[in-house]
Amino acid sequence: MKNMKRLLTIVLACTVYGSQAQTLKEGEMPQLPAFPEIPAPLPVGSVKMGNSDSFADVQLDIPITDGPYKASWASIEQNYPGTPQWLRDAKFGIWVHFGPQAAGESGDWYARHLYKEDHKAYRNHLKRYGHPSEVGYKEVLRDWNPTKLDPEYLTQLYQKAGARFLMIQGVHHDNYDLWNSQYHPWNSVNIGPKRDILREWVDACHKYNMRYGVTFHHEYTWWWWQTAFGADKSGEKAGVPYDGHLTLADGKGKWWEGYDPRLLYGIDLREYETVDKNAHSPWSPPKAGIFSRHLDYCKWYATQWALRMMDVTAHYDPDFIYTDGTVQGPFTGDGTGTGYKCNAMPVVMADYYNRVLKKRGKVDVFSIIKFRKPTNGAVNTAEFDFPDTINASQPWIREAPVGDWFYAPGFTYDAGSMIRFIIEAICRDGNAALNIPMRPDGSIEDACVTMLEEVGRWMAINGEAVYGSKAWRILGEGEMENGKLRKLPGGRLGRQQAEFKFQVSGSKFQDIRFTVGKDGSLYAFTMAVPEGGSEVTVRSLKKGQERVKSVSLLGSNRKLKWRQTQEGLVITCPEKTDLSTSLVFKIACD
Repeated sequence: MKNMKRLLTIVLACTVYGSQAQTLKEGEMPQLPAFPEIPAPLPVGSVKMGNSDSFADVQLDIPITDGPYKASWASIEQNYPGTPQWLRDAKFGIWVHFGPQAAGESGDWYARHLYKEDHKAYRNHLKRYGHPSEVGYKEVLRDWNPTKLDPEYLTQLYQKAGARFLMIQGVHHDNYDLWNSQYHPWNSVNIGPKRDILREWVDACHKYNMRYGVTFHHEYTWWWWQTAFGADKSGEKAGVPYDGHLTLADGKGKWWEGYDPRLLYGIDLREYETVDKNAHSPWSPPKAGIFSRHLDYCKWYATQWALRMMDVTAHYDPDFIYTDGTVQGPFTGDGTGTGYKCNAMPVVMADYYNRVLKKRGKVDVFSIIKFRKPTNGAVNTAEFDFPDTINASQPWIREAPVGDWFYAPGFTYDAGSMIRFIIEAICRDGNAALNIPMRPDGSIEDACVTMLEEVGRWMAINGEAVYGSKAWRILGEGEMENGKLRKLPGGRLGRQQAEFKFQVSGSKFQDIRFTVGKDGSLYAFTMAVPEGGSEVTVRSLKKGQERVKSVSLLGSNRKLKWRQTQEGLVITCPEKTDLSTSLVFKIACD
């Protein structure tokens, strides 16, 4: 209840929905408007989505920190000084994709899937908690208590593994804030562990000089949570509504008294075409359009979305922020941004950059907008797979989970997969971020620790080929498949990636990747360890091209035998080596 009182006592000299955009005085934060009246729901699937093409972007009049950045893409692109050098230098980060959904031990999207009668998450929930009409996700939040979560230990471990930044989850699609949230009572300080989990990570990053960003996935919430408004279709509970239908009044005398379920689950939007159907699909958002019967709620929802992010940038000082999605940004009226169109993202970014400018004297931060086109002020990221060619058009991060985004038993922990994922990203001029799955109690499995330690040993030897590197004139060599270079399979890192075989010995095609280091040296990564005494041929360095002056093997003091021929640069590998996963040759050329 402490934070609910804070919601009512935030001081502000101007209002969110004023007639003219205003700026914040130092120490002030905007006020969240009252929750709007919601019309009674209509039958499922009976309402067409409003036309998003003809719907003009709503300009949210949220006061922001004063400065040169205004709440528009044009202003951001005009004023942003460029992505900070530290991202290129860092190259490798760890995802901290952790929260109460780990409690289900059912992998990603547990909170949504526990309301699907045919899903394993539903079956797991029945065994662990009970039926979702009686014991829903709110009870998962109440009971979640990661007593073994130790951000300081994990930050040290990740740093030893070679990570130079952390991507820390602030809120997932489950709409549960992992910080002392001013604008949202369903948070980790009020409910569950009674801890400011984000603050613990931020303090650890400061202690160990680790860059960090905070990720926000709550734009999806309003369509993602629609499963919570359903009911079983068969069995003794058929037709009994799940707990998404509960109201604030229903909580009287219960543990959640005073906490409005609408602020967690959202409202029932299944009247709109495809909302209910797609909620029960494996992934898909509803069709493009506007929730046109709920425009007051849409505006409130987008405003609260923005204010929660502004709360974090004001009080946790991240080096970057991250928004999830599959289109050009949040609230675009299509894809994951379906339902509404507004300038919520430029509002957040403008406030963030102005605030950083005042505090640090320069804007050395950035905003990740997943899948966004090249935009000055934004960094792109995407999941799983890699582009087929070098992409130097914009800064980008390729991300994937080891196992899954949330914990489940039986994951494969393989250091080679992590290392090769990093190599595949950096040779294309990108960065890599990998999620380490954490148990519900906040610990990680022993095999996972061993994997990270192995990655750390490799990075300690070969870091000069990674940190601060950029792509060469080609990303690599090797066997071609359908006219494209054969690469590590996309998807979550698991058995398929661990068992994938690259060719480096006894084959016409040798799988090699390249980077250029900060000192201009060329680095050639073998995608597996060649047999002792075998030859590796770098075909892109034929005699008559760049003249090779020297070749050395990182992690070895032995003098190498090499020659430059019409076939390429031929390097004889040492007879014996303790090196694993990938050998990295440092090549100096004229």
